[in-house]
Amino acid sequence: MNNPYIPQKKKIIDVNAQTDIDITYKVEWDIKPENGQFVQVSIPRVGEVPISISDFGDGYIEMTIRKVGKVTNKIYELKPGDHLFLRGPYGKGFPLEKYKGKHLIIAAGGTGLAPVKSIINHFYNNEKDINRFDILMGFKSPKDILFGDEINLWDKKFNTILTVDNGNETWNGNTGLITKYVDNINIGNMADVEVVVVGPPIMMKFTVLEFLKRGVPKDKIWVSFERKMSCAIGKCGHCKIDETYVCLEGPVFNYVKAETLID
Repeated sequence: MNNPYIPQKKKIIDVNAQTDIDITYKVEWDIKPENGQFVQVSIPRVGEVPISISDFGDGYIEMTIRKVGKVTNKIYELKPGDHLFLRGPYGKGFPLEKYKGKHLIIAAGGTGLAPVKSIINHFYNNEKDINRFDILMGFKSPKDILFGDEINLWDKKFNTILTVDNGNETWNGNTGLITKYVDNINIGNMADVEVVVVGPPIMMKFTVLEFLKRGVPKDKIWVSFERKMSCAIGKCGHCKIDETYVCLEGPVFNYVKAETLID
């Protein structure tokens, strides 16, 4: 039997800086993940961290990693041709089949855009599979915006709303919290809508409340819990909330279940 704790050595194919502290790593990978799953990324003698898969294709996955601690600081030094150690993918992803033919709304805050980027790109490349698509994105400031080039492409096909909490003298776009713009989305038949909300916990809480105020049923809302994982296979209990192991039953949850998960 393969030991699920043993990571595999994988080569970094490409490195793309998004911001001063966010870098997208394209790494060789031969297992097709689900949209919204994560992998455990490690460097020997340094440590291991859980990272969402931001996109994938034949022979690779992409991970957008923020420089926030010992392990990610070390990852930040790596270049194409270097290696990372990965195990996974883990968790349950977003149910794309449920979104086909529907009015899909994605609301993403900050690095929460990374776990849903593969969903957006999927429907960008398969536009006929979706009835309507609205993308709502919020960042702290213009310098914190991720995937700027791709956002410009998405805007050509779908209704996109990009806002920053605090603008500057060169920013001519929307300002204010993401919750401010939920009312700007035209929602028709509630039976056909599906809403995905991903971001910091406080952002998810109040963004979901805004959609509930609009009349979106709870079972039409999906969230992804960005928590500290450890073993990723339900053995250590680090991610456990009551009787729920987030790494096994999530990180993607329907809001009917998610609203009961109080940490």
